[in-house]
Amino acid sequence: NIVFPPRVEYLATMIEEVSYVQTVEKLMEIVPPKRCQYLRVILMELSRITSHLVYLGSAGIDLNVTSLWMYTFVPREKILDIFEMVSGQRMMHGYMRVGGLQWDVPEGFEARVRAEMEELPRRLDEFEALLTDNLIWRERLEGVALLSAEDALRYGCTGPILRGSGVNYDVRKAFPYSSYEDFEFDVPLGQRGDAFDRYTVRMEEMRQSRRIILQALDRLPDGPVNVDDRKVALPPRRGAGRRRRRGRRGAA
Repeated sequence: NIVFPPRVEYLATMIEEVSYVQTVEKLMEIVPPKRCQYLRVILMELSRITSHLVYLGSAGIDLNVTSLWMYTFVPREKILDIFEMVSGQRMMHGYMRVGGLQWDVPEGFEARVRAEMEELPRRLDEFEALLTDNLIWRERLEGVALLSAEDALRYGCTGPILRGSGVNYDVRKAFPYSSYEDFEFDVPLGQRGDAFDRYTVRMEEMRQSRRIILQALDRLPDGPVNVDDRKVALPPRRGAGRRRRRGRRGAA
């Protein structure tokens, strides 16, 4: 089933995978190792950034700021390179497992993520310089698609849409999972509930994602990434292969 969750919402694939495996873990009363939880947080927040970058770039095309699409896809592609480095796939990763991860992250992962997080603030500043005081951008977003806090709740809105209407609700704060309670971050909120507020919320969410990622990297524990239960996690294939080869030689 792990091949299906990334296709539910292919822009934030790691988040969809975690939502699935955590459901199974709750049913089976499984708690993944701390290293796994921190790595999940890092990958989920990277997914959040890539998703928001697609929103930003595609919104630019819709509003005739076409160059923005190419600008936003530079950091997005670099994060997809990290996902490929970790899972072998740029999209539809299938990396999460019930009770852990498919395997641990490779050597060089931390350095690659830190390098992208060092670059991200400059890029976000560049995007905001192009947009925030852009007359066309403001005229087409300010006061457009107003959504009150009451209506956002009544319609069952979530994420930046709900928070853009000023509702201070974030599942990572309300019901912390995967060790989110270990990290400090703010929940950006809008004031008017228009399209411009939803833009500013997403921009600040990317900065908060970076803040979470750096904390998780600084505190990333050693240890296993899967539960030590063979009814849940498969044995390492590499070790199993060596045992099989030794067995064949002994039989010969």
